[in-house]
Amino acid sequence: MKTGRYNVGVGLLVMAGFMLYGFLLIYLRDFAPDKAAWVASYSVGKHFEARLAHVHGNLFALLNLALGFVLVRLAAASDRARTAAAGLGLAGLLMPAGILGEVYLGLSPIFVLLGAVSMTASVVLTGVLALKHWGDARSAT
Repeated sequence: MKTGRYNVGVGLLVMAGFMLYGFLLIYLRDFAPDKAAWVASYSVGKHFEARLAHVHGNLFALLNLALGFVLVRLAAASDRARTAAAGLGLAGLLMPAGILGEVYLGLSPIFVLLGAVSMTASVVLTGVLALKHWGDARSAT
């Protein structure tokens, strides 16, 4: 069963990526040659958005892990609904990637909005499916 599997695998890989990005942020704050400039502007502008991407990247990675495990458990729910929830969860990763795109590439914030809406829809859909199908006979397998 593939529904949920990609959410778990991609969630773990995205989490690892944003953990590494966190190490970069620590380096820039504490060890880089221009660390004083970084610290001076730590809570505004690009530096704030970089931290926002780090936090949301790890949060959305964890959400994909949770979604993946729940969707695998909901075998009694329709494959179409579970596939939609899984795809929306993965599309939610556009949010932290979009924040990084804004910071480093000057991209439009549309990716941030699409990711946020996708993740919210995925969590709502998965919640509804869980309320409807959790504990069904086929879900236990």
